[in-house]
Amino acid sequence: MNQLPEHDLPPGRHRLLKEHLMTEIRQEQPARRPWLRPALVAGAVAAVAAVTLTLAAPSGDSTTAPPTKAAVALLEDVALAAEDGGGTYGEIRDDQFVYVESKVSYARYEEGAKTRIPPLHRLEHWHSVDGTRKGLIRETGRGQWSMDPDPRKGEPGYDVSTNYRHLSTLPTDADAMYDWLHRTAPEHSGQETNQAMFVLAADLIRGAIVPPEQSAALYRAVARIPGVTVVEDAVDAAGRKGVAIARQDPDNPTRDEWIFDKETFEFLGERSVATDDYSDVKEGTVTSNTAVLRRAVVDKAGVRP
Repeated sequence: MNQLPEHDLPPGRHRLLKEHLMTEIRQEQPARRPWLRPALVAGAVAAVAAVTLTLAAPSGDSTTAPPTKAAVALLEDVALAAEDGGGTYGEIRDDQFVYVESKVSYARYEEGAKTRIPPLHRLEHWHSVDGTRKGLIRETGRGQWSMDPDPRKGEPGYDVSTNYRHLSTLPTDADAMYDWLHRTAPEHSGQETNQAMFVLAADLIRGAIVPPEQSAALYRAVARIPGVTVVEDAVDAAGRKGVAIARQDPDNPTRDEWIFDKETFEFLGERSVATDDYSDVKEGTVTSNTAVLRRAVVDKAGVRP
């Protein structure tokens, strides 16, 4: 099995990155990593701690304003669709793996070099249903590497584990789910609380299979986060057109978007868009781009459905 290159980080999946957009630090051991901020890290980020930038917060008060009526209505439609999607995967056993196939591209930052946005490429990962078995990540152009089992109950990081069994223990009530996000996200993040909640929710939506009742509760909880808006016309990494739930990151010149099909309200993908010029990145640049192509449950890591 190929080893992940020393200077790269594996795709973020578990824990929210605490660092500033341009001061993300590489990990020496790729198999066990902190909860990375998915919208900014994922693919590969080299050591850029020496780069010092002061990024002003976006003007206005958009991140503290109540969620827009359009966002609340869209998230309710998405929640209803999630509830109706129950039973899609049949009975799921603890010894199985959740498989997610995506098309991705993530900006790569290196000290002294221009920001590079690689071409869109295939990313697959296999995650143990109950979190007790090693998983696998396979990425075009970078090979494959294993993921350690998730933390056990009581261990650091267990509360943000994205294995199916843990997700099935999360609240099914929107109020309780909101409280869980509000309590849990800041414990693993240096970001402003509402943004930490938004990113943790995105991590669950994008990289896992969330049971229908928990999924619906999650979307309804997000509908209460200040600063949540709608982008009417958005396109995912696979070129599919949709409508997006969006939020401006108050700590960085970045808008995070979750893209949904306008008819079925199925989650299509996620992207981050620069909302101002910084470093050598221009306003409007898509710095993080993900399209979820397929989710399934399989019997072994490395086996495709």
